[in-house]
Amino acid sequence: MQIKQISQYLESLAPLALQESYDNSGLLIGKAEKVVHKALIGLDVTHEVMDEALLNGCDLIITHHPLIFKKLKRLNGGNLVEDLVIKAIKNDIALYAIHTNFDNVTMGVNGRLAEIIGLKQTKVLSAKANLLKKIVVFCPKSHTEKVRQAMLDAGAGHIGNYSHCSFGTAGTGSFKALEGTHPYVGKPGKVHFEEEDRIETIVPAFLAQTVIAAMLQVHPYEEVAYDLYPLENDYTQTGAGMIGELPEDEEINTFLLRIKHLLGAAAIRHGKLINRPVKRVAICGGSGSFLMDMANRQGADVFITADLKYHDFFRFGGRMTLVDAGHYETEQFTKDLLVDILSKKFPTFAFQKSILNTNPISFL
Repeated sequence: MQIKQISQYLESLAPLALQESYDNSGLLIGKAEKVVHKALIGLDVTHEVMDEALLNGCDLIITHHPLIFKKLKRLNGGNLVEDLVIKAIKNDIALYAIHTNFDNVTMGVNGRLAEIIGLKQTKVLSAKANLLKKIVVFCPKSHTEKVRQAMLDAGAGHIGNYSHCSFGTAGTGSFKALEGTHPYVGKPGKVHFEEEDRIETIVPAFLAQTVIAAMLQVHPYEEVAYDLYPLENDYTQTGAGMIGELPEDEEINTFLLRIKHLLGAAAIRHGKLINRPVKRVAICGGSGSFLMDMANRQGADVFITADLKYHDFFRFGGRMTLVDAGHYETEQFTKDLLVDILSKKFPTFAFQKSILNTNPISFL
């Protein structure tokens, strides 16, 4: 199988356009056309993970964290990243990372963590802004449904948990075909009036050109009149963190011990405990301190994340309990999720989950 078959599928679920500006997701080493035979799925690329891939005949490693994160100015083995890049190239192992773009989709890292914890009625904690556009097109009534369906099938029209959303209004369009044209209706040199429908729908910015191409392919006019407007609506299906509710209230200490057990954590750090049962829980796998205030504003009893600083724990005064459950611990289930979704899509290809715990942090 070619790498691009795998990468294109992953990017249909978590488009690279959704990664944060500082990130480096995607194919890092190897050509998209390269034929691979077995893939190892892990959280990090380390020497041990690379050796595991070599031992098992894996010529592709898919990880959550990108090996190449900062700029590489040279490749002379001067540090761990350079060593691993050289090792991958020498052994013809391709590297692919699916990082913050996988954090920012509901079925991704935080979706799986919410499922493990048992959260219900989940939604994105901090939705992405400036990612939506409205597309409007005018077409003759004879082609309204064909054009509408092409746009919606190409990815337009998703609002929350609803798909194929659109709106139509009827009107009369006018135009005069000039010399050299071949109009679908009307005659060159004469003003023509046509009963038309206005179709409007919503589309993520990264899918706009795909939707436009699908629309143009089935539209009968030689010159198609359409508009693309920027919207200020949040894209509620994508963004950082998640928030949801437990099926039943839990006493705070009982809840924290359950989280520690579920994540297999040697220890968890937490701030001042709330003096009420836990019902509403916010989460962010990995480093999520930037979401503390958002979690508090949305009424979370507990916010679970990682990499919190000392002074963070002074915040909120018991109104919300901050929990640092560990970076690796809150993202470890990403390996299982990737194996699950890739094996379902490509059932005859060998995807192997790394057996290694790459957590660099230990406790005495």
